[in-house]
This record gives sequence, structure tokens and C-alpha cells, in this order.
Amino acid sequence: MLAMEERNRGTIGKFSLLALTFTAVFNVRNIVNNNIELGLSSAPIFLFATLFYFIPFVFIIAEFVSVNKSSESGMYGWLKTSLGDRAAYLGSFTYFFVNLFFFVSLLPNVIAYSSYALLGYEQTFTPMTTAVLSTLLFAIATFISIRGASWLGKVTSVITVTVLALTLGYILLAGGALAGGLEPADSFSAAALSPTINWATLGVMCWIFQAAGGADSVAVYLNDVQGGAKSFVRVIVAAGLFIGLMYAAGSLLINVFVPRAELSYTGGMVQVFTSLAEHYGFSAVVTGRIVGVVLLVAMFGSLLMWSATPVKVHFAETPKGIYGAKTTALNRHGVPERAAWIQFIIVIPLIFIPAMGSETAQELMNTTINMTAATAMLPPIFIMVAYLKLRLKHDHIARDFRMGSAKVGVAITIMLLTIFTIGFFAATFPAGSNISQVLLYNVSGVVIFLGAANAWYSRYQGRQECHSHTSIMAATPS
Repeated sequence: MLAMEERNRGTIGKFSLLALTFTAVFNVRNIVNNNIELGLSSAPIFLFATLFYFIPFVFIIAEFVSVNKSSESGMYGWLKTSLGDRAAYLGSFTYFFVNLFFFVSLLPNVIAYSSYALLGYEQTFTPMTTAVLSTLLFAIATFISIRGASWLGKVTSVITVTVLALTLGYILLAGGALAGGLEPADSFSAAALSPTINWATLGVMCWIFQAAGGADSVAVYLNDVQGGAKSFVRVIVAAGLFIGLMYAAGSLLINVFVPRAELSYTGGMVQVFTSLAEHYGFSAVVTGRIVGVVLLVAMFGSLLMWSATPVKVHFAETPKGIYGAKTTALNRHGVPERAAWIQFIIVIPLIFIPAMGSETAQELMNTTINMTAATAMLPPIFIMVAYLKLRLKHDHIARDFRMGSAKVGVAITIMLLTIFTIGFFAATFPAGSNISQVLLYNVSGVVIFLGAANAWYSRYQGRQECHSHTSIMAATPS
């Protein structure tokens, strides 16, 4: 049966899996965004995040993959292994819900980089035009993503090569400029490289941890990988090390040509590369367009990955009866196709509400997005808690890979949970925030949507118990 599924769905090789992982995790914009927030200290923080979060978290994922070798959903199956169905449902729901609002911020960025690619500068569209273009773009991404891993593997392989060439090219050329005697725009002083540990920094650091995350999303394609779980584990561990080094090196060299104070969120990467081009005597216009094309491709690849992954995580192995059978049915590529289009329909009003031009609508959308910001930390926390219980209560389960002994696994997980718990509260209660607004929006938002999901699951469980009781009564002789 499994062999038949693999023939029907197609398989992807190690490089395609590496490309999927790279596209899901590495976002070159994170280098600029975190440099704007933290300066050169983002480089050691990225290195810290790689060593003390990303690598051990990848090991946790690898171990869960070894335990759940046939899982279609990844995260849902992992949580169910040690925490049960309710926690699996709630955890996968957070993964799905948070990403609905991620699309709202991602789609306009894809459009912005398309204008850099086509025009050489950022074209400002009207809000309604941006909303229409975003909807069309999301429809295309959904259509491609439901074609499964074989399609995504091909697309992301191209994306990985182009983004790697861009990033490594910058690292080598910026390093060469320094070796040639160039004085960096921002000096590499001990003070600049040393993070200031305060509440505000902790709030930003949690987004660096998120920037180093995403390998869990690739696990939904485990059944499409040639070589199975063993190949999957080797590839994502190697990818984790490489991505961490890329983030750290890029963050260290990002201010060689442009000082931190002059960087912008939307055009920061273009600023950096055009300044590099001017230093080496290349055409700044041509370089800007090339960078725009590469960033457009990278952003679109990220959109493809995140269009498919949350849907598979939440719907692929959800128990029958919570949603309709057609909603959770997998197509021949192993993707819940109808659920993907339902996701598309849900996101459309989230795109158009801010485009209506009303200040009230704008404020509503900003509040809603801010309300869900802290929830981005919840899915990995669910995974870590599930892993902690796996090592404490279910360590007897056979698997090909373990993150050391049970004591080692428990100690590392407690460290990760401590870091993430601090990051979660720092993101929920940002420095200088109005406490009443935080409690009203950030905290109540988490409570409301998790409470609603829990009530929905309780409703399903009640129906199941009622059905079971009815079946027992019918089978009992009168």
C-alpha cells in the first residue's frame, strides 16, 4: 500500500528536501529586519539561536519523525504520540490559525519585490489594487501547493540555488571588500557585537528564534522523501547547521556598505546590494533588478511552502467527525485540497478589510494581527512539551534516532522551554506597551481562539461518546 502511494505521489531526492527546508526556514529579509532592530549584535544572537535552539529543535523533529514514520501531518502525529488527540488538535490549530495572518503580511511583500524586479524601484499601489493582486497571487500559490512535494521540490530547488548564489555572493564580496581595506559603515566593535539583554531585546530575540525555525513544516513531506526517515533526518540536520551559519555570517557583514540607521524594512536588501555594486563598479540599476528578481522568487517560494504546510499539519490526520470528510480528504498528492481552498477563502477577507480605506477597518486589522503575534511561539512550545513527555513517559518506543539519553533529551528540552517561555511573555508584553491593551488584545486573543478550538473539540468528543453509548445500548439484549 505504501509503495503504491509513493508511486502515485512521486518522490523527492535529498537535494529537493534540502531545498524545501531551505525555502521554509531561510529568509534573507530576516537578516535586514533583525539588524534594524538589534544592529550587529543580531549576528551572535543568530549563532546562539542556531546552537541552542535550531539544532536541538531539529533533533527533536528528527526523533519525532523516527517515531512517526508514516505520518502525513507531522506535528499532529507528534503531539498525539505523547499528549493525545485533544492536544494534537489544539497544537495543530495554533499552527494553522497563526499562518492565516502571516499571509496578510507576506503577500504585499511579494508584490513589492515584483515591482523591484520589473521596475527597479518599489511601486506604490492603491490598497485595493494590492488586495486584488494579493488575492490572485494567493490563488496561484494555492493551485501549485496542492500539487504536492514533487512540484514544490522542483520549484524550491530553483529558488534555493538563486538565493544561495545571492547570499553567498554577498558574503564573499563583502568579506573581500573588508580584506581589501574597506572601512565598514558600522564598525565591528565589541560594544556593537554585544547584545544588550533587556526586556525589549528578549521580545525581538523570540523573532530570531522564529526566523531559525520552520524545519517542522517540512516533515509533512516525510512520505515523499526517497530513503524515508533516515534520509530526512540527515538532510534537515545538515540544513539546520548550514542555515544557521548563513544567518550568522550574513548578519555580521550586513553593515559593511550601508549603516544600520539607513536600512529600511521593505528595500533594505536592495539598498545593501546596490551599495555593494557601486563599490565594485557594477551597475546599481541592473544589480537592484537582479536582487528584486531573486527576492521575488524567494518570497514566492516561501508563500508556496506556507500555503500547503499549515493545511497538511491541521487537516491531514484530524480525527473523522471534527470536520467534514471532504474537507480532510487527501488528494493523490497527499494534500487536503479542499481544506487548502477553504484556507484561501478565509484569507480573502483578511486581505480586503485593510483595503477598504476606513481608519476603523485599518485599526481593526492591526489589532487582530497584533493579537495573534505572540501565538507564533505556541506551536514550537506544544512540540517541546510533547517531546518532554515522550522522553519521560514513552522513551521505550522504538525509533532509529534519539537525541542522546533520556536525561540529555529532558535537560535540553527544559532549556528550550525556558527560552521560549521567556520569549513568549516578552512578545506578549512588549516593552513600553499599554498593559490594559495587551491584556485586552494579546492575552484575550490567545485565550479566545484556543478556548474556541477547545470547545469545538469538546463538541466532537461529546458526539463521539453519545454515539458510542447509543451503539452499546443497541447491542445490549433487552
